[in-house]
Amino acid sequence: MKTNREIALFVLDALKNAGAEDAQCVISTGVADELNVDSGEFSLMRSLFDNKITMKAIKDKKKGVISINSFLEDAILNAARQCVESAEASVEDDAVCISEFTENRGFEAGALTPDRDRFFDRLQEYLEDVKREYPKIILEQVVTDYSSVETFFANTNGAEYSYRHGNYALNTMFSAHDGEKSTSFNYCDVSFDDLDSKILDLGMQRDLYKRSEEQLESASFEGKFCGKAVFAPLCLEDFISMAFDNFVSDMTMIDGTSPWRYSLGTKVASEDLTVSYVPLDPRMVGSERYTGDGYISENYDVIRDGILNSFSLSEYAARKTGLQRAKNTSSCMAVKPGNKSLADIIKGIDRGILVYRFSGGSPAVNGDFSGVAKNSFLIENGRITKPVTETMISGNLAAMLKHVVAISSEVVCDGSNALPWAAFDGITVSGK
Repeated sequence: MKTNREIALFVLDALKNAGAEDAQCVISTGVADELNVDSGEFSLMRSLFDNKITMKAIKDKKKGVISINSFLEDAILNAARQCVESAEASVEDDAVCISEFTENRGFEAGALTPDRDRFFDRLQEYLEDVKREYPKIILEQVVTDYSSVETFFANTNGAEYSYRHGNYALNTMFSAHDGEKSTSFNYCDVSFDDLDSKILDLGMQRDLYKRSEEQLESASFEGKFCGKAVFAPLCLEDFISMAFDNFVSDMTMIDGTSPWRYSLGTKVASEDLTVSYVPLDPRMVGSERYTGDGYISENYDVIRDGILNSFSLSEYAARKTGLQRAKNTSSCMAVKPGNKSLADIIKGIDRGILVYRFSGGSPAVNGDFSGVAKNSFLIENGRITKPVTETMISGNLAAMLKHVVAISSEVVCDGSNALPWAAFDGITVSGK
């Protein structure tokens, strides 16, 4: 059987022979051992194999991209012809390119060999722990797996990167039940590369299960006020991602609609806020080592101490706008923690809301947002008082980032992000 590198070189030759002037490809081979639990019972065990080739051809400043899941030579040759034909049929664009050669690297990370027996024991322990410690929680579905992936990137400029990594993952969908009372569904994901800890101790599962049980006593909120909102880590990631999609991403920078288009190096947020993308952080599991554009990944700050430090641009968007490309593909978010505990932050809020999940549409171009605060709690006179339903929150993302009340010293890491709790002012809370 050919190695991934041998397959990659064959793909590049096929693209060149089909007429490509420049070309790149990514070869990916992976296997996942999946073990599922439905309604508390083991329901499925299977192995999933995933082989994929993604190729890009450039001809006359025009680009074609195609993906296939066959490594057979005839399939590769046919796909290469289609890829070049796609390029020939596309629109000329001076910004299309492949990465230049810098240095070739190989990377390894995570659990390269699974311990299936211990993983099963940990999962069984997890189910027992949840049942014992959170008796009102029903695990509707638990999907777990160990996956290992090998990728190889190559282009016609001579760039070559290989990456081999493995990790465990758990995804749960759950709700709380007590007699005829029940809560809405919630979910949690964690990734990990060792089995040294109890699975229940990973991420913020304990807090989510505890809050879900408390939601059984929720009631609809009546009235309206403008005050403070405390976002739990997973919800904080959603809001910052929404803001960055509007303000620093490829599309809004290319089309010129970003309100931060000319704000690089200026203050766009509270000086307490530092937001980074850190795939090389050891807390991140199975994270990237090179970008899809063909560059070795580095950590970078989008906002540092409130100052816009970088846009999150691909190589294409950087060439299109004349700005600098981002140092990774904007994965693995980390927010710098503050110096107050979550308890102290709550104590300092007279009236507000603690939000664990947000459901809403895309924000407006200027950052205005509105949606439902789910799994949420009122904060009154420095205390979390009661869980609420049918509650809307609204505001403006750009203004919100400038009105940081506090950021917690506690940080939750789920293997994909490292995030604290954060409180913002100027959020409108409205009920019936």
